[in-house]
Amino acid sequence: MKTIDEFLIYLSSLDVKLWLEGDRLCCNAPEEVLTSSLSSQLSQRKEEILVFLHRTNQTSKSKRAILPVSRTEDLPLSFAQQRLWFLDQIEPGTPLYNVPAAVRLKGSLNIAALEQSFNEIVRRHEALRTTFQTLDGQPVQLISPILTLALPILDWRQLRHDEREAEVQRLADKEAQRPFDLAKGPLLRVTLVRLDEAEYVALLTMHHIISDAWSTGILIRELSTLYEAFSTGQPSPLPELPIQYADFAAWQRQWLQGEVLNAQLSHWRKQLSGNLPILQLPTDYPRPRVQTFRGAGQSFSLPTDLTEALKALSQKEEVTLFMTLLAAFKTLLYRYTSQEDILVGSPIANRNRMETELLIGFFVNTLVLRTDLSGNPTFREFLRRVRQVTWDAYDHQDLPFEKLVEELQLERDLSYSPLFQVKFMLQNAPKVDLKLPGLTLSFLHSENSTAKLDLSLDMYETASGLMGVFEYNTDLFDGATINRMVEHFRSLLSGILKNPEQHISELLLLTEAEQHRLLLGWNDTQSLYPRDLCFHELFEAQVERSPDAVAVVFKDEQLTYRELNQRANQLSHHLQKLGVKPEVLVGICVERSLSMVIGVLAILKAGGAYIPLDPTYPLERLAFMLSDSQVPILLTTQKLVTELPQHIAKVVCLDTDWATIAQESKQNLNSGAIVENLAYLIYTSGSTGTPKGVLVTHQGLGNLTKDKIRTCKVQPDSRILQFFSLSFDASIPELVMALGSGATLHLGTPEDLLPGSALMQILREQAITHITLPPSALAVLPPAELPALEMVLVGGEAPSGELIAQWSKGRLFINAYGPTETTVNASMVECGNDGQSLPTVRPAANKQLYILDQHLQPVPIGVPGELHIGGVGLARGYLNRPEKTAETFIPNPFSDEPGSRLYKTGDLACYLSDGHIKLLGRLDHQVKIRGFRIEPGEIEALLTQHPGVRESIVIVREDQPGDKRLVAYIVPDPENNPTIGDLRRFIAEKLPNYMIPAAFVTLDALPLNPNGKVDRFALPVPDTARPELESAFVAPCTPTEQILADIFAKVLEVEQVGAHDNFFELGGHSLLATQLVAQLLKTFEVEVTVVDLFEAPTVTGLAERIEKMQTLEKLWSLPLEMVEEREEIEI
Repeated sequence: MKTIDEFLIYLSSLDVKLWLEGDRLCCNAPEEVLTSSLSSQLSQRKEEILVFLHRTNQTSKSKRAILPVSRTEDLPLSFAQQRLWFLDQIEPGTPLYNVPAAVRLKGSLNIAALEQSFNEIVRRHEALRTTFQTLDGQPVQLISPILTLALPILDWRQLRHDEREAEVQRLADKEAQRPFDLAKGPLLRVTLVRLDEAEYVALLTMHHIISDAWSTGILIRELSTLYEAFSTGQPSPLPELPIQYADFAAWQRQWLQGEVLNAQLSHWRKQLSGNLPILQLPTDYPRPRVQTFRGAGQSFSLPTDLTEALKALSQKEEVTLFMTLLAAFKTLLYRYTSQEDILVGSPIANRNRMETELLIGFFVNTLVLRTDLSGNPTFREFLRRVRQVTWDAYDHQDLPFEKLVEELQLERDLSYSPLFQVKFMLQNAPKVDLKLPGLTLSFLHSENSTAKLDLSLDMYETASGLMGVFEYNTDLFDGATINRMVEHFRSLLSGILKNPEQHISELLLLTEAEQHRLLLGWNDTQSLYPRDLCFHELFEAQVERSPDAVAVVFKDEQLTYRELNQRANQLSHHLQKLGVKPEVLVGICVERSLSMVIGVLAILKAGGAYIPLDPTYPLERLAFMLSDSQVPILLTTQKLVTELPQHIAKVVCLDTDWATIAQESKQNLNSGAIVENLAYLIYTSGSTGTPKGVLVTHQGLGNLTKDKIRTCKVQPDSRILQFFSLSFDASIPELVMALGSGATLHLGTPEDLLPGSALMQILREQAITHITLPPSALAVLPPAELPALEMVLVGGEAPSGELIAQWSKGRLFINAYGPTETTVNASMVECGNDGQSLPTVRPAANKQLYILDQHLQPVPIGVPGELHIGGVGLARGYLNRPEKTAETFIPNPFSDEPGSRLYKTGDLACYLSDGHIKLLGRLDHQVKIRGFRIEPGEIEALLTQHPGVRESIVIVREDQPGDKRLVAYIVPDPENNPTIGDLRRFIAEKLPNYMIPAAFVTLDALPLNPNGKVDRFALPVPDTARPELESAFVAPCTPTEQILADIFAKVLEVEQVGAHDNFFELGGHSLLATQLVAQLLKTFEVEVTVVDLFEAPTVTGLAERIEKMQTLEKLWSLPLEMVEEREEIEI
């Protein structure tokens, strides 16, 4: 099938005239030409023709002719050339913009005619004789009047066939990577390799600054024509070119100003107004601080029937195939990022004038296509949005991308490309036929090892269907990720064709195999547990098995299982007489003691549900809990009665009332409770600051008990520390895995359990074998001094890799995860000891974990989504908060079981390729600053790797409206207290600039809420949280700083520049950067580059860098006699 360009050229040859009248397509043709077949083709391709003519008409309006300019004046670069030249200044000699081609020639080759043909092409096209110099900081084109291209010939006929092929591939890859010197040239290379008597390979490489894909087609067509003439002794049949690329560059500079420029800019400023989002695809590797360009490509093909169906859909929707594929690609990006405002770059040939159609040169322009995906539109509706955006872009395609970047004054970040990070292209350059007389030609495939952007999708129309290539940055993505992306793109296309009326969130993304693995395979956790027994019944069964074993120890007191059971029975009989039965709430407010364990068991045995009330909590919080729950009965002690806030409960004092209680029977009683009844009500911190009461039934306790005992390897002789407050649900596993297994539960006073020497003492003296601690408590304990310790379980927050490595040596280390709403633990994963080196999550016994997007669709591996939990043990909901319950506990779309629900955790997570899940932080902690989506947890993880940082937390503050800033709070190691400068430099080496906190605050300890988690609301306002340019002016201190400040002021045309002022924040951009560097080279006589300015954009930073360079320069330029006098020593 012909491209639109080829089709219109074909129509022109038939004298078919096409034009627009408004939005109508008009046609005039000789009667004998307009056959039914041609009419059908015109009808089928009407939309493509409309787009082409509309585009061409718009861009040709008000353009004056391109005329030759004098070669005696300085020749400016085109805007596109200027950007490539600038990028080459940043990274001289980069092969990123090499345009390579390798062609195999079989047959009788006339080498002289081939060489003559190349040289005639070089003569015809000035671009191929152009180099680029700098005059007064400004780049100019220098055109050599004569350039004779040598054709080196390598003779490899003596090599074996397999050796030849390997060497050809190696040489092709080497040539593609060999840099050009833009100042010296030539910027075109040709090498001929002779493989056999009648077989050759020609390697052609051009720099993109003098060519583009269209240019390659021109070169090959001219080569074919010239070779045919020269090989038969004929002169060149090609007419001379009326203009050259330098004429176009000068014309573009003159034409694109005033009203023309303003009209173009007006559209793009409107289209690209507001905060421009950064497309943050989930990556496999951390983003480098400075963008890299190492890349690879993944090819794929679409079958003919799918291709034809896409064309048919395009025709039906009155859009081009390009628009349909772009809409599908943007849908893919949306499903990977959940971003509803997506910018994609798309190259356009920019050959909309007759004078430029036959020129070799860098004409291609890039359009920024910004599309709104909000409102979850159907694909058909979204396609209409894409069509409008594309048409508008075509109408304003004359503004060079480079000029757009310059005019928009975008904030600079070396880790990202500006405006867009992803590109899409459907190849529309005319197809090149490789034909030379007496020869068979074919292109050689070569591996692409560069990537200009994070990700690009290039599509090509072929006779056998659409083909595509995903080009990706290998420093960001793994090949397996891109393979999955290919399959997801295929799935989307198939889903679109099946039903374009589907909402873009519902279109099938995952393959059938992936869906099965994510939803079923990785959730296959079925395990036996006592389904119909409450925990107190499991405890009573354990009493029968080991009545005389020690159940609980506190200071010098202890109770056997029989004694504990009897006392709990006595209290439970008393409670039942007071009206306790299933679904009745009983408060328990006691200090750590044997009575605490007796009270909990007694409430459960009576059939009731306990509410823990920590006597150390603030009175205001206790008052709320008592008022909200309206508990009718409260267990406490005489000492605490007078300290409690006002309430309506009947009080039972476990000390002064015990004589009465002791009169009750010691025998087990029938609680009347079944597993569907309430077991406990625990208050957790709410996001609004008001605690939420979580209603948990007995159903999950039996499963938790068995899973804990099995996973933590609890034995009857184990000694388990009861560390957590009863008001924190982490206390529940401590109780149930001890008392459900015959092990001993060891209690301590609050003073005993203070992390540090006190906690170490109780662990050693009581030879504790199993502990559950938050990572912050574990971090201050020396791991080597606890020989009895067999198992460490951490929860509440994720442990660091260092903590895992330290504490897993010679013992079991478990990372536990689970919200209160899922009966404590939804996951327990063994770490260390050649297992998981970093904290991950897997579903615990009889639990299911799903990572879903905001529309409850499963996300692919590596793509962030919200973690949802299903299975045994989901809480009933929240006390007195039906709306919150309905919002958080939702119907399970993946289960056929009646009433099955999922709990929305609010935790951001992603699947790893092995089925483990990585937690990425809280959804409500995710932030956006200046278009960048930031996960503070990533910064926290890096900060805690600093040897002087014990704990850290990073938040976004907006203490002044509109001024969002990252603030890092750190708890330093007292023996190795880092400075703020140390920390800033430490993370600046590994993180992009936008992720470096604006302020660092040092604290003695992080403030904690009653549940032991960091209280973000209590973090203090930093003294320095304000934009740098709002700081007081700091005068330059050193002579170098003063000179730099003067040059900054001159180049930026500002009156005053301070020592800490940032070049780019003062209005600097890429072109001004090159002018500044030119001034610096003259002034300081050291090799300062644009990269130095990007990495040290302040006067102080750049001064330090220049002074270091000057020092090194002096060291390297010592007089010879001094060098000879020096003695070499080994250090």
